[in-house]
Amino acid sequence: MEYTGLLSIVFMFVIFYFILIRPQQKRQKKTAQMQSSLEKGNRIITIGGFHGTIEALDEEKNTVVLRAGDGTKLTYDRSAIREVVDND
Repeated sequence: MEYTGLLSIVFMFVIFYFILIRPQQKRQKKTAQMQSSLEKGNRIITIGGFHGTIEALDEEKNTVVLRAGDGTKLTYDRSAIREVVDND
């Protein structure tokens, strides 16, 4: 009878893990993999909504140089890249 309270707490933690923690870990792993596999020429979108093309990568500083549509070059942290857009 005393284990009912403990079992309900354990059950709630298991539900919490599978609904919130595990999916977040999968998203973080997928994002980290995408950011580590960036290469020159990829079309990307930053977390701020900027669309550009990767011009250069600096592995030491963990930055990327992006080229805008008008040729302007901007430097961003690699972690600011939200997604890679397919080159159609």
